[in-house]
Amino acid sequence: MPEIRRRNLPPALLQHLLDRIRDREIPAGQLGLLADWLDQKVIVPDGRWFKRFSGMTVCGEGEFIKTFLLPGQTPVGDEVK
Repeated sequence: MPEIRRRNLPPALLQHLLDRIRDREIPAGQLGLLADWLDQKVIVPDGRWFKRFSGMTVCGEGEFIKTFLLPGQTPVGDEVK
């Protein structure tokens, strides 16, 4: 089971994540919660997974965060606590 990669992301993936943050107007406070969670050296499943926060859901696959969803959007994969 991998740890989430925080550095050296593929450029296209990084741009996608930045676009989702902007397009979905993810608040800075939610990104702070994400950073705090990532600081815990979280281990995630190899396949698709998601983590719910109060104002967004982070979706990933293996070591990569793949997108951000707003409340009401349906994530796919295993929920990570």
